[in-house]
Amino acid sequence: MSKNYFRRLTLEEKLILRDKGTEPAFSGEYNDHFEAGIFVCRACKSPLYESNTKFNSGCGWPSFDDEIDGAIKRYKDFTGGRERVEICCANCDGHLGHVFTGEGMTKKDTRHCVNSLSIRFQSYKNLEQATFGAGCFWFVEKYFSKIEGIYLVQVGYMGGDIKNPTYKLISSGKTNYAEVVNIYFNPKEIKFIDLLALFWKCHNPTLLNKQGKNIGKQYRSIIFPHTLQQKKDAQLSRDIEQDNWRQDILTEIVPATIFYRAEEYHQKYLDKNNLG
Repeated sequence: MSKNYFRRLTLEEKLILRDKGTEPAFSGEYNDHFEAGIFVCRACKSPLYESNTKFNSGCGWPSFDDEIDGAIKRYKDFTGGRERVEICCANCDGHLGHVFTGEGMTKKDTRHCVNSLSIRFQSYKNLEQATFGAGCFWFVEKYFSKIEGIYLVQVGYMGGDIKNPTYKLISSGKTNYAEVVNIYFNPKEIKFIDLLALFWKCHNPTLLNKQGKNIGKQYRSIIFPHTLQQKKDAQLSRDIEQDNWRQDILTEIVPATIFYRAEEYHQKYLDKNNLG
């Protein structure tokens, strides 16, 4: 462990990274943080985790189900009379937390339990966002997650009337929320207009408040533009797409509002349950 890396840290940060402490559960700034970017070591700034491996385990600390290759060292830890696996930054050996397996929380069956004070988030500023509603968000998430140029796909809710909605509340059909996928994409690899073309292919935009067996306003076809240019592109794309349908396209185009990430069991649902 190089002492030089830890001189610039605060006392709280040193207690974690140098002295192998643990911050209180649910106290860290990154416990409920799900933006697109990368998490680096707070001491030496080495990349550790991509944000598309982060999930909400409910444990009170940031959780990841995979690491950047070569970024993490593992040590046996017998603190407290039980054997655990400690994880440290491979570059500076700063303490991050512990890793657990066999819990079945994700398809990779791995949970890196990391202290927020051990890491720092760096946003991918070259990425843009797109938000679509096209029926059950499980299937839409699976569809877009396979596309090259898309970095992160999360399912959730947008367009409703209350704060912090839950799946149970929006299923009542009384909140005005739509089930959506929120996408971070690299416009140098795939354009928004190309995402719109995929959006039209993954559902039937002429159906009112339903897709397949799913019925309710939360399943409506909707585009939430994040910029004025996205709004113009969406309107133009809808006009062009209309030529492919006998019935009127009923897709709404409404400016993006707050995206509320859905409960963790909905994220990558089909992969977790070996469906689709």
